[in-house]
Amino acid sequence: MAEIAVLLKGYPRLSETFIAQEIRALEQRGVKLRLYSMRHPTDKHRHPIHDEIEAEVIYLPEYLYQEVRRVCRAWWIVRRLPSYRKAVRLFLQDLIRDFTPNRVRRFGQALVLAAEMPSDISLIYAHFLHTPASVARYAATITMTPWSVSAHAKDIWTSADWDLQEKLSACDWAITCTNVGAAHLKQLAVDSGTSSNRVSLVYHGLDLSRFPTAPPRPLTNGSDPTHPVEILTVCRAVEKKGLDDLLVALAALPSELHWRMRHVGGGPLLPKLKSDAKALGIADHIEWSGAMAQSEVIEAYRAADLFVLPSKIAGDGDRDGLPNVLMEAATQGLSAVATNVSAIPEFIRDGETGLLVEPSDTAGLTNALKIMITQPDRRLRIGRASEICIRNEFDSGVGADAVAALIRQSIDTAKEGGT
Repeated sequence: MAEIAVLLKGYPRLSETFIAQEIRALEQRGVKLRLYSMRHPTDKHRHPIHDEIEAEVIYLPEYLYQEVRRVCRAWWIVRRLPSYRKAVRLFLQDLIRDFTPNRVRRFGQALVLAAEMPSDISLIYAHFLHTPASVARYAATITMTPWSVSAHAKDIWTSADWDLQEKLSACDWAITCTNVGAAHLKQLAVDSGTSSNRVSLVYHGLDLSRFPTAPPRPLTNGSDPTHPVEILTVCRAVEKKGLDDLLVALAALPSELHWRMRHVGGGPLLPKLKSDAKALGIADHIEWSGAMAQSEVIEAYRAADLFVLPSKIAGDGDRDGLPNVLMEAATQGLSAVATNVSAIPEFIRDGETGLLVEPSDTAGLTNALKIMITQPDRRLRIGRASEICIRNEFDSGVGADAVAALIRQSIDTAKEGGT
């Protein structure tokens, strides 16, 4: 199979295990990949899967002024290509509607990608429909290469409709990892005169071979101060994760209940959240563990009694898709309390594979936590049901097969067009 250019916003990233999982799965299916990252890594750790990935990684200029000679050399190479002027017109049209330095940066990165890609690249495949897809579209236009995109969450819900619609009409195909996201993109495509068939639902799922068998769990009920119920949340400390609501809900639990909460993840809101916990009088109950490698996160799942993720829609419209952490927790038989937002109900079915409350309903969240803390038998039953669900319905192999088939379809179509 010909080589595919995979365009990533940043690589490697601890918070994007699902992307690394897909990359490795495509390699195992014989797809030859070359990775292009728009940003250098900032995480101190790596997941084991990053060390298994064989594809070469090339970093595009993160900021154009830092690699002026590279950008100028790229422009000199591509300026005489037949479709270069078309790409410039496309970029200028976008710039008029989105007059930002970020838009200029994307075109500069596209010049470098177009100039440095090997001639045998048959498809540019971007992860995220906002900035990576912009770079992919400009570069694909310059080189007359087909391109496709995998959309996720923030990129769908915080991008302008015109931007999404034009990209959907220009790409070979688009996939997204939630039913709610797919429905939204399909409607945008139809509204702009593009077939809804260009958009497909492909769940990321999990590579279940990377997760051990769920451990037995003690039936603690919060009545014994020497054995508090261990609550876990794994997420970046950003607005859409609802950690501020979680702290308020925890502070409202009855004083006779004994619990501890552990947060795993980094994020810009951590200092404020720690301050809020002190103000609420619950700081002594909370451990802030920071970002961890996946093996350590799995151990955290195994040590916990209950998982919680109180996601909500942020002020700028950003929201979760179907967070992988909910599925990861389920592989370890860990029951979850989550919110009825975005695609979370596609996996967490209230009373069956978890408990759902409305986003930002702190009283409802307190009640759900109280139920799960004090009813260990129910926790155990729901945890087992969620584990069965994840193993039956969300195996990543199905999604990887679908992506590989779409890639092969694009390559075959391109070959037919060239003959």
